[in-house]
Amino acid sequence: ASGGGGWKGVDRRGQTILRQLNSASSSALEENQCSLGGFPVVPYVDVEGLIGEEKNCLTERIRHIVQAELPSLARVAEYFFQPGVEGKRVRSSALLLLASSLSESDAAAQSEITTRVDLSPYNQFPEEVRRRQQRIAEITEMIHVASLLHDDVLDDAETRRGLTTVNKMFGDKVAILAGDFLLARASVALAALKNTEVVGLIATCIENLATGEMMQSRGTRDERLSLDYYYRKTFLKTASLLANSCKSVAVLGEHGDEAAQLAYDYGYHVGMAFQLTDDVLDFVGSSTTLGKPTLSDLKSGIATGPVLFAIEEEPQLVDLTLRKFKYEGDVEMAARLVAKTDGVKKTIEMAENHARLAIKAVECFPQAASKHAEACRDALRFLAQSVTSRQK
Repeated sequence: ASGGGGWKGVDRRGQTILRQLNSASSSALEENQCSLGGFPVVPYVDVEGLIGEEKNCLTERIRHIVQAELPSLARVAEYFFQPGVEGKRVRSSALLLLASSLSESDAAAQSEITTRVDLSPYNQFPEEVRRRQQRIAEITEMIHVASLLHDDVLDDAETRRGLTTVNKMFGDKVAILAGDFLLARASVALAALKNTEVVGLIATCIENLATGEMMQSRGTRDERLSLDYYYRKTFLKTASLLANSCKSVAVLGEHGDEAAQLAYDYGYHVGMAFQLTDDVLDFVGSSTTLGKPTLSDLKSGIATGPVLFAIEEEPQLVDLTLRKFKYEGDVEMAARLVAKTDGVKKTIEMAENHARLAIKAVECFPQAASKHAEACRDALRFLAQSVTSRQK
């Protein structure tokens, strides 16, 4: 793949990112000789028709396992798992589709497991492979929501998914404890899988979340202006969880090292595309649609892709970024300056590069064992593309 004109003028470390995008499709992609090509045409797939029932069963199980001895803690822990406010559930969708796309069983053979809510104890080892893979989806959702609870405290956020945040409803201390509780429940469920490789993969995600948050809040002057730093932070805070969870699903399915690496690649690129698109929507989205205020990153003093790309066209953004947009009028000025540049456009292109690489990873999967597996691969392709075209 070629390209990179938009990187002229970016710091040296930032100039390496596009090359990484074009080469970091991993050894598994290279060994399969999957060329990148242009953005493929991906037809619409009814993802909910394929996994909607199983995903709802999974959410019901999460509500069951986050119950606590203290009713007040349980109420807070399940706050974002209430019916209708579960969020986009992109992570659980990708993981369930991935499990089916690599499975040797057809849909009918799996239906007894995929259409029935599992209410067994969260610390009990699941005998069926599919149940173990479902656990990864549950664990991933709990870790994700725990990170949201903690992030909202750090950012002093007021709304999330159209609701008042837990920290504003119940206080910072309760929000932090609820996040810790979810991480603890997720850790026990993870240990119950009795797979040391998977434990290591998911534990790494939790470590990466903390590291990424520290990078975001404690960057040096040069780091706050660096696209490469932003890119690494984005992986740690967002893409690592989906990448390692996807690999865990493949590992539990015993599909081999190559398939596990391709699963990781898919999760990595979808995760990056998702967060880059999120950063774009913070500038161009609607607060009503998003369920949270726009320009929230600028208001928190954070420069994301659109700002960092815009700096090469609008040098005034350097001073605004270094002082973390803290003076009156800084946020509005930064938004106006970004709007005059290609900062948003370049961030979208970056997200689309990742979506394309995710689709190529699916195309390199081992031969599908059933029509259902192939349908789930089509859904994975559609999911990768849809994360860059969403409005919320």
